[in-house]
Amino acid sequence: MLHIINKSPLGNVSLDSCLRVAKSGEILLIEDAVYAATRGNAFEARISEALGRLKIHVLLPDLEARGLADRLMDGISKVDYGGFVDLVAANKNCQSWL
Repeated sequence: MLHIINKSPLGNVSLDSCLRVAKSGEILLIEDAVYAATRGNAFEARISEALGRLKIHVLLPDLEARGLADRLMDGISKVDYGGFVDLVAANKNCQSWL
């Protein structure tokens, strides 16, 4: 399953809820959720722990738009818009967390 999150973890519980529920699969961080993929953020430890059971991706254009491309945590893969489409096509189910 692909879990898609678009809200910042600092002002929304979507990422926290997803990390508690998802035992396997993939997460794609888009829009303001890309802040969670950066070194030094409040969710860094939670994301690092989740990398043991989940593949985590970040939408590169959203990361770059926020000036954060040089702060990406190790283990998180960058995808472009084509990669976003590939992830959706590769996963039988997609869940957008609101």
